[in-house]
Amino acid sequence: MKIAITGGTGFVGKHVVGELLGRGIHPTIAILPGSSIPESMTHLAAVELDISKSPYDAFELLGQPDILIHLAWSGLPNYKSLHHFETELPAQYRFLAGLVRSGLQNLLVTGTCFEYGMQSGPLNEETETRPNNPYGFAKDMLRRQLEFLRQISPFNFTWARLFYVFGAGQAPNSLLPQLQKAVSEGFPTFNMSGGEQLRDYLPIEAVAAYLVDLALKQNSFGPVNVSSGRPVSVRSLVESWIAANGWNISLNLGHFPYPDYEPMAFWGGNDKLKSLETSHGK
Repeated sequence: MKIAITGGTGFVGKHVVGELLGRGIHPTIAILPGSSIPESMTHLAAVELDISKSPYDAFELLGQPDILIHLAWSGLPNYKSLHHFETELPAQYRFLAGLVRSGLQNLLVTGTCFEYGMQSGPLNEETETRPNNPYGFAKDMLRRQLEFLRQISPFNFTWARLFYVFGAGQAPNSLLPQLQKAVSEGFPTFNMSGGEQLRDYLPIEAVAAYLVDLALKQNSFGPVNVSSGRPVSVRSLVESWIAANGWNISLNLGHFPYPDYEPMAFWGGNDKLKSLETSHGK
């Protein structure tokens, strides 16, 4: 079985590659021209590929994979940038449609909980998408475009909608790295929002396992919430990290305002994920 992965050197991608290697699968990695790959991946086949300038023979360059795990997306974490639908969306569709028309049979793409917009409470895959920022809008449009493409050129399609992910290697401006930095620098307090917002969090190891499970099934599952199904307040999550690590730091709650691009309380219904009987957690 031949697997290719885009975005394999990013936060989620590194863990997905690690999960594949742990299962004895050596994927082909697509990297931007001129970029380097981590030393842990130097033994893997690497293909220089710019999605915004996708060559006509991209499928052949990737080794004619049986499965593509597509994680690449530029312009983050600026969710409000018009780049997402003015530039990124057409480039992404052109790249993926070209692979499908060249023979790709199995495609897994990561989506985002921002596709649901400002809706509150438990959100499952049957919940109507109502994106309210350019990033969520562009992701939702890409999913719809690929579903139309599938009617003309059939292929197995899974849209893995990610919620909140944390763990080793995530962006320095993310919550956990910021907390770790404050602790390492000896700050007595950690500035954050009021912390009462409810979110859905999964450790990156679990997310990577779910993504690989879904991809390897080589089936068409459509949208799948990759989520815990459990609402957790940001404050209690941060407090749990502090307690688990024995850190001596207090929280300065209310220092930052709550984000205006997401509701106060939402989480992902994961009944569909559980019904697919993925191997993670067995």
